[in-house]
Order: sequence, then C-alpha cells, then structure tokens
Amino acid sequence: MKTLKTIYAEDLEDIAIGGAILGTGGGGDPYVGKLMAQQAILKHGPVHLISVEELADDALVVPVCMMGAPTVMTEKLPQGDELINAFRQLEQLLGRKIDAVLCGEAGGVNSTTPFVVAAATGLPLIDGDGMGRAYPELQMVTFTMHGVSATPMVLCDDKGNSLVLETVSNQWTERLARAATVEMGGSALLAFYPMSGEVAKKAVVRGTLSLCAKLGLTLREARANHGNPVDAVAETLKAVTLFHGRVTDVDRRTVGGFARGTATFTGVEEFKGHSFKLDFQNEFLMAALDGKIVCTTPDLITLLDAESGTPVTADSLHYGLRLKALAFPCNPQWQTQAGIALVGPRYFGYDADYVPYFGAVD
Repeated sequence: MKTLKTIYAEDLEDIAIGGAILGTGGGGDPYVGKLMAQQAILKHGPVHLISVEELADDALVVPVCMMGAPTVMTEKLPQGDELINAFRQLEQLLGRKIDAVLCGEAGGVNSTTPFVVAAATGLPLIDGDGMGRAYPELQMVTFTMHGVSATPMVLCDDKGNSLVLETVSNQWTERLARAATVEMGGSALLAFYPMSGEVAKKAVVRGTLSLCAKLGLTLREARANHGNPVDAVAETLKAVTLFHGRVTDVDRRTVGGFARGTATFTGVEEFKGHSFKLDFQNEFLMAALDGKIVCTTPDLITLLDAESGTPVTADSLHYGLRLKALAFPCNPQWQTQAGIALVGPRYFGYDADYVPYFGAVD
C-alpha cells in the first residue's frame, strides 16, 4: 500500500492540536493522547498514513478509541497497553488478521490514540475517521449510517479487565459500553466497528488526520510569524466567528459518563453588549447569541483562545477566559436525514431543529 505520509513522534504535536480544534470541545485532553502516541512511535517506529482508497475491498479495518468523560481521562491516565490488548483480543475474536487501523473520532485524545496501535502493530493507519469531529456516543459515527455493527467490541481498562460485547444495535452498544466504562472508573479503551475495505471506502470521513496536521502547523506558523492565529485557523477551516468574549459562568457536571453543562459569555470588542451561551455534552452542541440559537450540531463549534489560538475544551473552560467561538461545516454525510436523526439537536434533547449554518441539506 502506498504511504501518504510517514508520521514521526514530533509530528504528533501538530496532529494533537488540530485534533483538539476538530474535537469541538470534547474528545479528551490532546496532551494525554499525544504522549501515548509519541511513546509508542519512539519505541516501535514511525506510522504509515494511507488513503482509504489504498485498501483492498476484502481488507479488515478496525477503529480504536478511548471512551469516557474527558474530565476523568485527564485524572486517570491509561497504562499504555490497554488499546493493544483490546485490538489483539478483537483480532482473535474475528479469527483473522487485521489489515489497517482507523481513527474512531477526530477529537482530542482520540485523534492520536490510533497511532499507539499502528506503531505497536506495524499496521498502516487510514487518513480518516468516523465523524470528522468528536461526538459523545459510540453510535454517532458515519459507520452506523452504512450498516456497520459496532460489535463485536472489546473494552479494556487500566486494571487489566477486558469485556467483549455483542449487541443487537449500535445504540445498545453505547448503553452497555457506557455502563461498563463508568464501572471501569470513568474511562476505557476499545476496539470496535470491524469493517471491510469496501465498506470503509463508503463510510470513512476522508483526510481527517491530514487536516489535523495542517491545522496544528497553521497555528504554529501563525504564532512564529506574529500573525493572527485565530484568523489563520478560521481561513483554513472556512470558518466564521460566532462570538468574541469572556467566560462569565460555567455550569458543568459529570452525569452518566458525560461532561454536561452550559457556558455563558459576555462580549468584547465587536461583540460588546452581546451575550453568548454554549451547551455541551462532552462536545459543544448548540450556540445562542443574545438568546437566539445561531448554530447547532452537526455543524462544528470550537473555542479558541483569542490571543494564542489554542483550542479550549469543555472541561477546561473557566471564568475569565477570553475566547473566540468559530463555526465551520460538518461532513455532508451528517446533513442527510439519517445523519440528523443520529446527531441533530433533537437527539440531545434540545427543542430545536437543525438549520444548516452553511447551507445544503437533503
């Protein structure tokens, strides 16, 4: 298979930052995933990034990720071999060799965890994922819309426990895996959604990891050249500025394995005199300006430090931060009726319909 790019330990700096931007406030602390991936690459060698088109139709592809509340992930660090254990156990269950590793979601820690498995196994890593962003529940992936079952799935924790799930639907996988993750201490590592190369070519959101790397590089170069980091990121993503202001209050709690809450802001500079509210469930899902909803899932909402452009996650929000909220378009697969049913605002309990910020919906 043709290698798009060879990824070395130092490349993870940009990828982790880019993953945090695409993570829309969730996906866990990128620093944790970056350290895990760098350690694996330094130990086993670099990772070969490939296009999904390079796969044979009968190839076996397996995504990996970390599951749990981001607030827990930063306090309960993985030992390092849980992902490999989950991956190898799933391979044994499937009774055949896995041909490629895939990223489950492009957010925070989960934009880098697949590098751990790819480095340790020597398998290629596909340049793509199942979301093009981060979402809080396991069934919220493009794979679901293409009929891929999340199971058989293997979960492992930091204590050496492992659990195999076989379920009747991907939503049941989420319910049972979430309960197990809570019992495992609030976070677990898993291998799931085994699929063929043929299906992966239809289902995968392409180019995600390359975009993560590009965003990290863009941010780094803007700072080095004394440019405007936020504007540089916005230009790369074709994003618009929803708000510029300071955090005045954060109501955040961990409920059922999720970090749920609301952040409120008061405007500065061009938004002086205006208010802004963000609702989140691990990820930022709905934004309101002066009480009027202006952007919702599945379009992406991210927060960047107004000066440095550093992405700010939902679990790191606190009083006084001066931030800019950006919105940018979701992958077109999410704008289908099936996509909106899976990740639209009503699924999360909001009394609002999805109105595309950037147009086009079937």
